[in-house]
Amino acid sequence: MAQKILVVEDDPAQLRYLETIVANLGYETLTAADGDAAVDLLIRQDRSGVDLVLLDLVLPKLDGFGVLQRVEPIHPDLQIIVLTMSGGVGTVVQAMRHGATDFLVKPVSPERIQISIENALKISTLSGELSRITRKVNGEMTFDDLVAVAPPMRNVVDLAKRAAASNIAVLLEGESGVGKEMIARAVQGSSERAGKPFVTVNCSAIPENLVESILFGHERGSFTGAQQKHIGKFQEANGGTLFLDEVGELPPDIQVKLLRALQDGEIDPVGSKRPVNVNVRLISATNRDLLQLVETERFREDLYYRLNVFPIRVPPLRERREDIPALVRAFVQRFAASEGKVVAGVDDSVMDLLISYPWPGNVRQLENAVFRAVVLADAEHLRLDDFGQIAGRLAQAAQQGGVGRPFAISGYGAGAGVSVGAAAAMAITAVDQQGSMRSLRDIEDDAIRIALDRYNGQMSEVARRLGIGRSTLYRKIRDLGIDVDRAQSAG
Repeated sequence: MAQKILVVEDDPAQLRYLETIVANLGYETLTAADGDAAVDLLIRQDRSGVDLVLLDLVLPKLDGFGVLQRVEPIHPDLQIIVLTMSGGVGTVVQAMRHGATDFLVKPVSPERIQISIENALKISTLSGELSRITRKVNGEMTFDDLVAVAPPMRNVVDLAKRAAASNIAVLLEGESGVGKEMIARAVQGSSERAGKPFVTVNCSAIPENLVESILFGHERGSFTGAQQKHIGKFQEANGGTLFLDEVGELPPDIQVKLLRALQDGEIDPVGSKRPVNVNVRLISATNRDLLQLVETERFREDLYYRLNVFPIRVPPLRERREDIPALVRAFVQRFAASEGKVVAGVDDSVMDLLISYPWPGNVRQLENAVFRAVVLADAEHLRLDDFGQIAGRLAQAAQQGGVGRPFAISGYGAGAGVSVGAAAAMAITAVDQQGSMRSLRDIEDDAIRIALDRYNGQMSEVARRLGIGRSTLYRKIRDLGIDVDRAQSAG
């Protein structure tokens, strides 16, 4: 989905000029002819998904300065570029003090507008990423930081919110890479322990002879090599949350000590003469079937029931494909900012491929694939070539009769309310019947035809859904040999 830019301009000719420039740059446009309309959209309609504003300072009713004064306290992170006929220092300073990101003096060239927009959106992305990292470090991440569009993930968030309202022990179950730690952090950040320590321990990555010392600590001289006192993870997390990832990998003797720590609220550091009281909220996670481990006597039954008080199953990515577009957009923004690349998004045909791919490594694999694609990218939108490894595997799976069949999800591709049979008929494949990759042109043509049929020739809606400007849509329809008037009258 293209980023959305609001153009606020009372001169119809200037409005069309700016709107055309923004649309040609690949952004979705909204317009407002006066300050009151802009404020209504940005405040009363809760910003309406706007990422950036092009704001003329001279407006009827409420002028540009009035808009800045009203919007900045509510949306301080919103990027606003002001335009005016006067470039006096006093005007510039006043606009910047009220939250403007950049200042353009009319007449302004399309190239200058493009540079200003790209820089402002880059600042927005960097600011958002810095804010996310800060919340993560401070233990203040919330459920708003999670991508939970798919119904299975919304159920997970609903359960996790209930858990956050108490100190109940939570067990997160799911495959590796599904985002169990992110959910644990959101539980912490939404609880009364927000801002307190959040300590992560990967139980499968600790050498067996060091598990006890790392979890519970040790005194100086308690064993060979213990040259100084060590504070364990339980004491590090005191007052906050301890996240035990892959808890099923703990050795049996450590399971006993963990059970005591949970029951009595105290631990015994190695070599210590007295126990240490700790106040810890425990969240554990596993990618294994703990009950099966209990039945085979590889995990203590009493500890299992102590951990499994509030189980939450986190579904794999293949069961929540509706989340993939939002995850991809978030990863593109993050890595484009960190790598200093100008990447605005992903081609529609590439998004179809990413949605259809099974992602055995789940969200972690998707994240790494997008990272690699951003590094390789030499265009504003990620193309199929940037995902070469995945495209090759998809074609190979299609030849073997596996992954290559179409896939449609509610809200993407076929859209909401479409039956399974209709969705299959409307879906788009990235490979042909011989297992070879189809050209981007053919995939794009299919997408346009499906969108015209799906939205009954309503050009504004088709353009919005496809993430392109209306003028671009009309041109592509003519290239396909489709009668524009007939396509519109079909609606």
